[in-house]
Amino acid sequence: MNAFIDAFLVGLVLFAGFGYATYSLGPKSLRGYLIKVLAALLRRLPAGVGLGVAERLAARNPGACGGCDNCGSNMSSSGKSAAGQSGAAEVRVPVAKIGKRQ
Repeated sequence: MNAFIDAFLVGLVLFAGFGYATYSLGPKSLRGYLIKVLAALLRRLPAGVGLGVAERLAARNPGACGGCDNCGSNMSSSGKSAAGQSGAAEVRVPVAKIGKRQ
């Protein structure tokens, strides 16, 4: 019986690790879907077991950084975002100029 419990716990930890890797490295559309599914599953549990996690997961904003949902759509007609940064300009640094910290 002890071997079964050990194998079950190891399998559970491996499953959690693979799930986290899929969540972290997968596409962002999959992240939003997984959060919605997890929130729906947690809502089905009794109130004492969920500990209010379902409400926090359901209230998460699906923006790129987890904050607002309009990161890229804030561009005005001048090409600058609301923060005043140009959306089209990129900063390019040659690899040879990147040094190691000392």
